[in-house]
Amino acid sequence: MTSKQRAYLRGLANNLSPIFQVGKGGISDNVFKQFYDALEARELVKASVLNTADDTARNIADSIANKIGAQVVSVVGSKFVLYKESRQNKTIELPK
Repeated sequence: MTSKQRAYLRGLANNLSPIFQVGKGGISDNVFKQFYDALEARELVKASVLNTADDTARNIADSIANKIGAQVVSVVGSKFVLYKESRQNKTIELPK
């Protein structure tokens, strides 16, 4: 993903509210499935990491992205944004 595409996705994510919270329970197989399903439906999701989490937002975002084949768009403070192109519900057209 190019920096121009990443900047475009960050702009789209500004208006999004976090739809997931990762906390003390960490990331389980169920969390991976929920992120995968949400990305298939929306392509772009924002999540927040609670103070009780055992890891940093960057590490959690990287772990989820690696497991489900997504891209980390940004990590700012305790929030992160993931992108994964949907196979059936493609709505976001990335700039070249």
